[in-house]
Amino acid sequence: MNTPDQQHGTGGTTVTAAPAPAIAGESETESRYWRQNLVVCLIGSFTTIVAMTLLLPFLPLYVEQLGVKEHAAIVQWSGVAYGATFFTAALVAPLWGRLADLYGRKLMLIRASLGMAVAMSLIGMATDVWQLVALRLAAGLLGGYASGSTVLVATQTPKARTGWALGTLSSGIMAGNLVGPLIGGGLPPLIGIRQTFWLAGGVIFLTFIATSLFIKEERRPPKSKGAKVTGGWSAIPDKRPIIAMLATGLLLMLANMSIEPIITVYVAQLVSDASKVTIVSGVVMSAAALGSILSASRLGKLADRVGHWNVIIAALAVSALLLIPQAFVTEGWQLIGLRFLMGLALGGLLPCITSVIRHNVPDRVAGGILGYSTSSQYAGQVVGPLAGGFIGGHFGMRAVFLATCVLLALGSAYCWLVRPRQS
Repeated sequence: MNTPDQQHGTGGTTVTAAPAPAIAGESETESRYWRQNLVVCLIGSFTTIVAMTLLLPFLPLYVEQLGVKEHAAIVQWSGVAYGATFFTAALVAPLWGRLADLYGRKLMLIRASLGMAVAMSLIGMATDVWQLVALRLAAGLLGGYASGSTVLVATQTPKARTGWALGTLSSGIMAGNLVGPLIGGGLPPLIGIRQTFWLAGGVIFLTFIATSLFIKEERRPPKSKGAKVTGGWSAIPDKRPIIAMLATGLLLMLANMSIEPIITVYVAQLVSDASKVTIVSGVVMSAAALGSILSASRLGKLADRVGHWNVIIAALAVSALLLIPQAFVTEGWQLIGLRFLMGLALGGLLPCITSVIRHNVPDRVAGGILGYSTSSQYAGQVVGPLAGGFIGGHFGMRAVFLATCVLLALGSAYCWLVRPRQS
């Protein structure tokens, strides 16, 4: 049964609920190995994300070991080193997506896992903070296993199951983001900081081996020599749904990250016991991630039945409403509960964003367009903390929640306007 996402109508046009034709003459690339590929991508994405995020708790300590002594400089270099990976990853995501379209998605996963294994191991051998930053840049440049997995799963899973499959993969990715810092807090005291990096590199190398052996990608039919190939944006018949999804991906990360710079200060106003501020802050930060992990696959499965656009519009609207009471809470537990509920609402966005793109672009350019989607999400990770810190510093803590609320509400309204119509 076709969902609204399989219709290619515009915001102001009504189309009949007939079966959706293939876009631009594209044939399906669904794979009989899609379940096996999903399992390998899920485990691989989880392990690579854990390995890439476990350095968060001890990164300032490692910067200090590399010769930086002043407190302000340690904080500054830690921020530069952490953000370096996201910077280069955002720049090259469309390139890797385009190359995946041309040469195969499995090849890009092999490249990413091997590149990340080498970069992570070399980080453990750094002797200067400049080397650390350069290697973190290289990790973002060479990596991208999770985003590559998203492209593979999106393009090889039957369209009727993409929401569930991408939701399951999204849960694994978010679980890696949650578990990584926890492991990073416990390993260095046991085996040392450099050994922790080497262990992470070894785990990613195991992912490289599993990807090489167990990912199965269907052979593509050879292109005729005289065939004219159009690529990128020119191959998309209606660009408005894609632009809406790029904006939604940015809004999702902005909504998650805008509170990060102010959370500890905001919690300090709610918790009377100063010794509990950091604990409550950590729980607040984890609550939204936990909610998203629990809801992603379920909302993805729901979207396969009721339409991905409907879930996206509802998720943005509900999240906007939940931000209003967050600005006026009086106890720490209230903020934790509201962030958890917001995580539940936002959990379905990533799989639905990818599914809409998958249904509205030709298969031959899906990787490149999904690469742009990844870049927009990285941009949200950068813009969110900057905007949250600026608004919180100049207009107060409550203004951060209310401004984010307005943005999500506008995003929901825009998606409602450009969604395909079904009579």
